[in-house]
Amino acid sequence: MSRRFATATAAAAFTTALTLSVIGSGYAWGHALSVDKDAPAGRWHLVQIGIPHGCAGSPTTAVRIRIPDDIFMVRPEVKAGWELTTKMRQMDPPITSEGVTYTQSIDEVTWSGNTLGDLEFDRFNMLALMPRKENATIYFLTIQECETGENKWVEIPEGDRSWGSYAHPAPFVQTGTLPPRPETATAAE
Repeated sequence: MSRRFATATAAAAFTTALTLSVIGSGYAWGHALSVDKDAPAGRWHLVQIGIPHGCAGSPTTAVRIRIPDDIFMVRPEVKAGWELTTKMRQMDPPITSEGVTYTQSIDEVTWSGNTLGDLEFDRFNMLALMPRKENATIYFLTIQECETGENKWVEIPEGDRSWGSYAHPAPFVQTGTLPPRPETATAAE
């Protein structure tokens, strides 16, 4: 077999495998999505919400992300050229973590004051302390504001419907298993 034929065959096999995995995954391409869906339960996770296009040809001018109630600590990333604002919510009861008592947490993060072209992609990132819940699906309701119109990525799957079957599904992460608590950790960990 020639080297050129082997390379072409490998490329065709890769393309076929990638196409089948995308079709079989049930994920819709072109929706706002979480770039890394696998989040460790009870640990910090970099939540990256990808915005893959504008609103029916109109550039994106702001992205607002609602922080789920299960997440009480979040650190949004400052993006060059974008203004970062947050809205707070009261915590009842307050939560103490690492010796600090928190009475408020971030409820919503907004990046605004810039534009993302209709044919451009960008990520809006934040560190979030995942809840101590195993195998939980956590949705980040996202509003994409554009010069004309908006996209509300807020639909949460119900019943047997898959995430990709919705027109405007909310980006999500899924937690894994809980890590051992420090008092049960062994010296090898």
